[in-house]
Amino acid sequence: MRSKIVLARMLRNPQSRYGLLALALLLLLAYAGPFLSPHDWTDKDFLAFMEPPSFDEDGHWWGTTQIGQDVYAVTLRGMQKSIVIGFLVALFSTGLAALVGATAGYVGGWVDKALMWATDLLLVLPSFLIIAIVSPRLKGGSWLWFVVLLALFSWMITSRMVRSMTLSLREREFVAAARYMGIPAWKIILRHILPNISSLLIIDATLNVSAAIIGEAALSFFGFGIQPPDVSLGTLIADGSAKAIGYPWLFAFPAGLLVLLVLSVNLVGDGLRDALDPGSNQ
Repeated sequence: MRSKIVLARMLRNPQSRYGLLALALLLLLAYAGPFLSPHDWTDKDFLAFMEPPSFDEDGHWWGTTQIGQDVYAVTLRGMQKSIVIGFLVALFSTGLAALVGATAGYVGGWVDKALMWATDLLLVLPSFLIIAIVSPRLKGGSWLWFVVLLALFSWMITSRMVRSMTLSLREREFVAAARYMGIPAWKIILRHILPNISSLLIIDATLNVSAAIIGEAALSFFGFGIQPPDVSLGTLIADGSAKAIGYPWLFAFPAGLLVLLVLSVNLVGDGLRDALDPGSNQ
């Protein structure tokens, strides 16, 4: 019932409607678009280096790269990877924030102090520099290690918010009743604490998607993220930026899709915040 109310509120908000529509179209383009193209992202046309966009039969709709790859196909492949990374980082970081914050707030004592000390330590560490140092040592590994690195530096602020809300919920009657009934702490956290802060977690996860996509693009732009032969929007922007003036299609398409993707996710996140907490925009 609540989900229907939230959806109705979102659909009444013009910005969230535009964001949902744009995000749906981008997801459709990323995952259905490759089936419309006669070229695969791994194909190389050795007779078409740096060709401009062409709509001829079997042509390259968004042009080709310096090694003959179809820009349309390789850009959609890069967008797929950026989307997957964004959603996985958001899922892992929000889950970790919920676990650490709720445990610290509910258990208290030395557990609270230890977890918050670790949280504060990670907050002051230069995350970009650490990922840049560690990433080259993972070049032979899976891109999932890159997801783990991004998630490890994306949860701390949310965990402190979760802890503050848990400290308040811990004193509520229904939590005290569950505690007096002898229900284990982990069950109380899962059944009573986390459901009551779900609005915060949903909003945080949504906004973390765009933050992770931007973080991945920035790190990949400098060569610390996704490694060849795989691609992401960040690697494509890095490759196309040096040739943007003479061959603008190499830069314009991945950069444009990155902007649209981040903007649409942010609009959806803002719409979710307003729908879950109508007083937040007053």
